[in-house]
Amino acid sequence: MNPLEFPLLADENIHPDVVAALVTSGKDVRTVHDEGLAGSSDTDVLRRAFETGRAVITHDSDFGMLALYAGQRCIGIIYLRPGHIQPEYVLKSIEAIENTNANVEPGFLVVAERRGDSVRIRLRTVAS
Repeated sequence: MNPLEFPLLADENIHPDVVAALVTSGKDVRTVHDEGLAGSSDTDVLRRAFETGRAVITHDSDFGMLALYAGQRCIGIIYLRPGHIQPEYVLKSIEAIENTNANVEPGFLVVAERRGDSVRIRLRTVAS
């Protein structure tokens, strides 16, 4: 299944316009604000995402570290690089993930790194 077919939990660093675009495109997206997790630790956000069957979409590399090295269970992590930039730029990375033939199962890490007009996508299995 494509990583973006999983229900998503948007970290607080994901711009509201990106969340709105995902919802408009038919994605099942909740935000950390929806879940009452604004200001919570990454561990708490990852835990809630796992409990509710959602993959975290974020600009924060800490989520991958928690899953890879601290053994935090996850449905998945979609890490978009670089972060904290214009929503239109981020949406191009999301479009690249959508258009990839990536087939993942729970316990995945997707890194989408955009440089100029190209997006490099890497997949990895982490704790499930």
